[in-house]
Amino acid sequence: MKKVKIDLNGRTILVTGSPGFVGANLVIRLLNQLTCGTVISLDNMNPYYDPKLKEYRLKKIEDAASSSTAEHIFINGSIADRRLVDEVFERYSPSIVVNLAAQAGVRYSIDHPDVYIESNLVGFYNILEACRHHPVEHLVYASSSSVYGGNKKVPFSTDDKVDNPVSLYAATKKANELLAHSYAKLYNIPSTGLRFFTVYGPAGRPDMFYYSATEKLVAGKSIQIFNYGNCKRDFTYIDDIVEGVYRVMQGAPKKLTGEDGLPIPPYAVYNIGGGTPENLLDYINTLQEELVRAGVLSCDYDFEVHRELVPMQQGDVPVTYADSSALEEDYGFRPQIDIRAGLRAFAEWYKEYSGK
Repeated sequence: MKKVKIDLNGRTILVTGSPGFVGANLVIRLLNQLTCGTVISLDNMNPYYDPKLKEYRLKKIEDAASSSTAEHIFINGSIADRRLVDEVFERYSPSIVVNLAAQAGVRYSIDHPDVYIESNLVGFYNILEACRHHPVEHLVYASSSSVYGGNKKVPFSTDDKVDNPVSLYAATKKANELLAHSYAKLYNIPSTGLRFFTVYGPAGRPDMFYYSATEKLVAGKSIQIFNYGNCKRDFTYIDDIVEGVYRVMQGAPKKLTGEDGLPIPPYAVYNIGGGTPENLLDYINTLQEELVRAGVLSCDYDFEVHRELVPMQQGDVPVTYADSSALEEDYGFRPQIDIRAGLRAFAEWYKEYSGK
C-alpha cells in the first residue's frame, strides 16, 4: 500500500492511553527522539489495576520531558467524555493521533461489559468524530490479536476473516476496525490499525500472566496454567511494539480517488507480533529462571508445588501466531526480541520496582 511520509518533528501528536503500558513507552520514545513539537498524553488513570503503576510511568514520562526539546502536556480525562475530546482537538489541533486508550483484558470483559462499551466503542467513536472535524494526517489505533478468535489457520494474517470473536473485548476491537474503515471511506481519514500480540515487559500490566504469576510466586501462592499448559502465545516485547508503532506513525495510507470519483479508503491494518509462538510452559520456565537469576526468588524455590494445571478459561484461545510480513514489507520492521531477553529485563525491573 502506498504511504505518505510524515516527519514527526514539529507536529502535535496526541497519544491516548498514556501513561498506560504501551502509551507511556511510546510517549517516552517520542520525547527522546523529537527535536521539536508537542506530545499530548490523555488518560483517565482508571483503577482497573493499581494506579500507582500508572503514576510510576507518568513520572518516567515527566523525566523524559524534562530533558526533551519537545513539549509534553498531560491531560487527565476519558476519551468517553465527548466534550473533553472535542476541547482537546479544538485547542491543540493534533495532526497525528495514536489511540491506545481502551479497557483491556479478555477475562475482565466477561464480568464488566459496560466499561468496554464506554471506552472501546463510545470512546473510539469520539476520537473518530474529532478526527472527522479536524485536519488529521494520520490516525493510528490499537487493535488486538484477540480479533482472530478461534481461527485455526496459522500464522494469523490480516487477510484472514475475523468475524467470530470469542469475547466482548475482541468484538469491541473488531468494531474499532470497522468504524475506522467507514470513517476512512466517508471522510478520507488516513487510518492504520495495529493488532498487538501479547505485549509484555518492564512496568507492564499486572493483569497479564507473566506479571500476575510473578506476584503470586513471590507471595508463595500457586499459579494456574490454563488449558493444562497446551497454549501457545506470540509474546511481543514492549520495545518491539513501540518500534512498530513509531514507524507506522511516519507512514500514513495515501489518499486516492477511485473510478467512481469517491475516496478509496486510506486504511490499513497490520499485525505486530513476534512471529515465533512460544509454548506456555516453556515461557513459564524461562520466567522462573529469570526471577531466580534476578534474585526475586530463591534458587531453591519449589516451582512444581506452586503450579496448578487447569482447563481453558472462557474467552481464551489456545494459539496466537502473527504473520507480520506486511509490516516488514511496508515499514521494514519485524519484532526480534526473544522471550529470554524480554523476561530478563522484566525480572530485573520487578526486583527494583518491588524492592524484593
